[in-house]
Amino acid sequence: MSASSTPAAGTPGRLAPGDTAPDFTLPDADGNQVALADRRGRKVVVYFYPAAMTPGCTKEACDFTDNLDVLAAAGYDVLGISPDAPEKLAKFREKESLKVTLLADPDRSVLTAYGAYGEKKNYGKTVMGVIRSTFVVDEEGKIAEAFYNVRATGHVAKLLRDLKV
Repeated sequence: MSASSTPAAGTPGRLAPGDTAPDFTLPDADGNQVALADRRGRKVVVYFYPAAMTPGCTKEACDFTDNLDVLAAAGYDVLGISPDAPEKLAKFREKESLKVTLLADPDRSVLTAYGAYGEKKNYGKTVMGVIRSTFVVDEEGKIAEAFYNVRATGHVAKLLRDLKV
């Protein structure tokens, strides 16, 4: 991020199309290191969700899994990131038969770099937490699309329409 995009106190910096996607290397559900840089040359959908095995996050992960073949055929990889530990992600994957790659960001550093962690409204109260967000990273590692505060239900269908997939 450039110095001109410095966020207000308590508000994460927001990424916009054209920004360089923050690189990351995070463990997957099996503890293997997955790096965004290893996906250069492919388009990547990176989505951030609050917690494995909760109703909304389960719906979203299942929707991505159900559409994984369509996205892959259009040249997209899909990475789901939450602050959960790899062990919890493995249980989530097994319980829901997920095929999407789930990554653990327990210190929230990647969530923060993408502006997907910060103040949000939860049942009328302002709390710090994961802001459900989705990013499309192009083949050169630039943000092609940035969606903040997405809804768990219907989001993947809308994304497919937006990407014309």
